[in-house]
Parts: sequence; structure tokens; C-alpha cells
Amino acid sequence: MYKRILIAYDGTREGRTALREGVLLAKQSGAALFVLAVVPETAEILAAEGAHAGVIAHQQQTYKEILGEAVAGLRSRGFTLDAKLVSGDPAREIAAYAAQVRADVVVVGHRKRSLLQRWWSGSSGAYLTDVLHCSLLIARQDISQEDFMRELEKDA
Repeated sequence: MYKRILIAYDGTREGRTALREGVLLAKQSGAALFVLAVVPETAEILAAEGAHAGVIAHQQQTYKEILGEAVAGLRSRGFTLDAKLVSGDPAREIAAYAAQVRADVVVVGHRKRSLLQRWWSGSSGAYLTDVLHCSLLIARQDISQEDFMRELEKDA
């Protein structure tokens, strides 16, 4: 069914949920796997950079390390994947990369936010559903690391 799966990953609990669901989906479907990490460029981050030079570089290094650990772990388990680190608005970057790699499905995590937070920062989910030309899976199934590893080892 799916031939090209893009996973948005940021190292958070929600990001790990997306990573695990997306990887298991790729394993089941034999799909090519793409992992994207987006360093958000928000007004707050840009203001922090103005006050303390190096904030953005530190954040980019942190995301690079988080993505690198995930990629290394998956590759050590035999997965072949493409990984990319970008900066910008997460929803826009996810949509652009999905188009670039011709993804059949994009897997993202879900973080509950208050009404005020959604109003202030906009709705990434609504943007993705309007712009993507593929399916969108909002990963919410909490898979423990132990269960994830057990699933990876099945039929290996």
C-alpha cells in the first residue's frame, strides 16, 4: 500500500511515537523510509538569538544529535533510510519534503495544546491536511521501547 513513508521526528515523546509507528508501518509494507527533523524558527528563538548569540546554532546541534541517534539506531537494525535536518516552520518544511520525496504517507506526532496555544502558534495539523497530497498519519499509539524492539525483531 505505502511505498514511501516520511516521518517527522524531533526527539520528543510525541516524536518518538511517530518514529516507532512509522518504522513499524515501513517494516510491514516494505516502504522506503525518510526521516525529517525540523529546527523550528519561531519569533521566540529569533529573539533569543538576538539576546544571546549562538542559541540557534546550539538548537541546530541538538536536533542534529537527536536525528543522528535515531538514524544510527535504525540503520543498526538493518533499515535503509534517508534523513534530513532543516530549519523553518515545521508544517511547511514537512509538506515541502513530502512533495520532494513523493511520500505516500507522512507520520507526525501529536502534542495536545490549549486553545490559546493553538491560536497563538497556528495549527500545523490543519496546514498539513490542506497542503499534503498524500495521507497523514497522526501517531498516537504509545509503543514502549521494549515492544518496539520486539516488533522489529519479528520475522527478522
